[in-house]
Amino acid sequence: MAADHALSWLNLALRWGHVITGIAWIGTSFYFNWLNSRIAPPAGRSEPGVAGELWSVHGGGFYRFVKYAVAPAQLPATLHWFKWEAYATWLTGVSLLALIYYLQAGAFLVAPGSALAPGVVIGIGIGTLVGSWLVYDGLCRSPLGRRPVLLTTLGFALVTALAWALTRVMSPRAAYLHVGAAIGTVMAANVLMVIIPSQQAMVAALARGQPPDALRGKQAALRSLHNNYLTLPVLFIMVSNHYPATYGSWLNWAILAGLSVVGALTRHWFNLRNQGRRAVWILPAAALGMVALAFVTQPKRPPAPPAGATAGVAFTDVRVVIARRCAACHSATPTLPGFAAAPAGVLLDTPDQIRSQVPRIEAVAVMTQTMPFGNVTGMTVEERELVGQWIREGARLR
Repeated sequence: MAADHALSWLNLALRWGHVITGIAWIGTSFYFNWLNSRIAPPAGRSEPGVAGELWSVHGGGFYRFVKYAVAPAQLPATLHWFKWEAYATWLTGVSLLALIYYLQAGAFLVAPGSALAPGVVIGIGIGTLVGSWLVYDGLCRSPLGRRPVLLTTLGFALVTALAWALTRVMSPRAAYLHVGAAIGTVMAANVLMVIIPSQQAMVAALARGQPPDALRGKQAALRSLHNNYLTLPVLFIMVSNHYPATYGSWLNWAILAGLSVVGALTRHWFNLRNQGRRAVWILPAAALGMVALAFVTQPKRPPAPPAGATAGVAFTDVRVVIARRCAACHSATPTLPGFAAAPAGVLLDTPDQIRSQVPRIEAVAVMTQTMPFGNVTGMTVEERELVGQWIREGARLR
């Protein structure tokens, strides 16, 4: 019990840190993209080498930002770097992945019914993170790196294929999060391996009085642009575990691909708007895409029993199923290792508690069948049908 309690608080600390550092990273990225698009040529005389400036007001103060075409003639004594937000976001995210999915792989990582050993699936997960960066980096350095449309198309196809493959060997939630972790690894590695080294090389060249390497600067700009468009798809994956209609669909990999397109389109609209350009079709297209995905993921409800039909499922039978398959986690005193408290505060100990959660039970245990998580308690198809029939008959407590 003490170990479970400690793991629960470690989970909280890592998740909190992941959210905080993620906000810092994404906020910085969004702000600098906005800043770059709003920089305008100086209105009056300015120092040599200045490409543009921007005035703003915030918190009762006025600020003037200056951007140099390359760099100032003399570097300042203090130069601020933006990198630790990215590194900390990745470290906390991977730590969460290991804590929840690797340390409890048999329960949460491996796809229900899979013949693969947990260690093998863990290896696939780690290989996904490493392999995604190697493939992406190789493509960016190849001639495709100079053809953005082809590079984007191929990259999207590869991510979609990855999502499909992972849903074959991992539980749906684990597959989604590994796709997000793979994209997050690419984004953080872009900062660590390309963007920051390019900036460091530029600073070193200027300190020696030499011109910076323009090719490295172009690679850094390309990776920064990619990170910008990948942000919204990753943000969805971070919260996807709250939406079983997405990862619980039999087309979960395609739903993820569709939502990624919606996110990238939305980001593109903001980028164009920040540049003073208007593309009125983008947001309506993204909204239409969301509506289409909602329609596709709509659960197919079995037909209700005829009016006047005699209820055939006794609550006592349903309660036995819930006690065996659900209450191991959803109880005031969980018995499943790793749970010190009921997830999301959902309790299924008493008849009234069960009755109050009928809509949620129907959604996750009957329709999408995403609970129990990883089917760790072994809920059968017949048991799901029994619970579903009880709900359709009115969920009577008798």
